[in-house]
Amino acid sequence: MQERKDDGRDVVVVTGAGGIGSAIARRLGSGRTLVLADASREQLDSGVEELSASGFAVRGVRTDVSDRESVERLAEVASAEGRVTAVVHTAGVGAATASARKVLEVNLLGTAHVIDAFERVATRGTALVVISSMAGHYAPLDREHEAALATKPTDELLGLDFVTAVGDDSMAAYMMSKRANHVRVQAAALAWSLRGARINTVSPGVISTAMSKAEADSDPDGHMMKMLDACGAGRTGTPDEIAEVAAFLTGPHSLYITGTDLLVDGGQAAWVRWHRLPA
Repeated sequence: MQERKDDGRDVVVVTGAGGIGSAIARRLGSGRTLVLADASREQLDSGVEELSASGFAVRGVRTDVSDRESVERLAEVASAEGRVTAVVHTAGVGAATASARKVLEVNLLGTAHVIDAFERVATRGTALVVISSMAGHYAPLDREHEAALATKPTDELLGLDFVTAVGDDSMAAYMMSKRANHVRVQAAALAWSLRGARINTVSPGVISTAMSKAEADSDPDGHMMKMLDACGAGRTGTPDEIAEVAAFLTGPHSLYITGTDLLVDGGQAAWVRWHRLPA
């Protein structure tokens, strides 16, 4: 166990040093100790260097969220730096660039590891935000499957029959993993509340990041942008817009919000449900 520092700084943890993670780190990190985590050493070092050059007190911890021990070490390092006030979990992989197995290991199992590890170090006032996805709202799961994803022990999740049944379908794995984020957070809210802490998810729509570009590149018909135009948004979202939502959910103006999902998609999900014509 590492000895905890007592320099008066609160600690903010951000997993994922990509576009959204970087924006959130900048939005939340001022005047705090910032712990940045990523599986890629190159991306992590680049993120730490940029943030340090901008005046942030930042520490990088290479973390593979699919590995329970790696995430537990991250939580230990963060709690040793001071009082963990905010954790924002952005680390994830997309269906266009990762296998179905990788999607499940990182997005589904990895999120469960983060919830478990940081619950142990959460104190009164700690807030965890999991960056999920609008795709989770479209996952074709029945109540029984959602209950299993919400409550089964973490080490059993990837062995569930309906999880293994996705096979090599990366998009099905992605949608399932993001819905699992929603229900896992809902089920965890009670344990977090008993610690005086909060936990929520944010479901972005199409945000201008490298991951969304890869998704767009795999969609030669431009289906993604056509949907954005049709729903009235007419544009992608920005990482800074998601950072503002994370700041709200980890800040003092959302103390009565826990165990829920905030959809930030420019109205796309509402359009799909109520206005899109059947195929």
